[in-house]
Amino acid sequence: MGAIARAAANNITTSGVFTSSAIANSSVTGITVLANASDGITFISSQTASNSASLSFTTGLDSTYKAYKFVFSSIHVRNNGENFLFNLSTDSGSNYNVTKTTTSFRAYHSEDGAVSALQYRTDADLAQSTGFQILNEALGSDADQSMSGSLMLFNPSSTTYVKHFISTNNAYYDGDYPFVYYIAGYGNTTSAINAIQFKPSAGNFDGTIYLYGIK
Repeated sequence: MGAIARAAANNITTSGVFTSSAIANSSVTGITVLANASDGITFISSQTASNSASLSFTTGLDSTYKAYKFVFSSIHVRNNGENFLFNLSTDSGSNYNVTKTTTSFRAYHSEDGAVSALQYRTDADLAQSTGFQILNEALGSDADQSMSGSLMLFNPSSTTYVKHFISTNNAYYDGDYPFVYYIAGYGNTTSAINAIQFKPSAGNFDGTIYLYGIK
């Protein structure tokens, strides 16, 4: 019996449970999979835009998980001042036109400290609209400017309920502000959502979007 195995064996209680002292960096070296890892958040796929007009996830949204999380990493628009948008599909991406009602607010603060605000954004909400929903607006296109954040989509495969979503993200506004946006709403359909598309309001963009499933 090796030293690590002996150390672990000496820390098993009479009920067969490992004590906390049995777990150390050396005793877990080489473990690549935990038995209950699939009970939490699971990576499904990712897509990277490189001067792309849009990114669409047409697979991976099904009944496997009750919630899905999209993570935006360094979304960089090629045209200065563009909004970043998303829409949903019930026909595997043939159309992105699900009717949505949403609410939106933002906070911002200029680099020089002169301007700051917390405000509701009527320009970024939708009222029974099939249009694309703004996730953040007026993104800067300088080399060091980008947007990062996440979007949660709940129970998209349901054929009983509407499809709720919540997004929080921060962007480097084209006027040198951090813009934190909070978006929430629902796709007003009882049809299953099976695809989603992200894009700027015009032009192309760079960056990576990750998709995770949550049980």
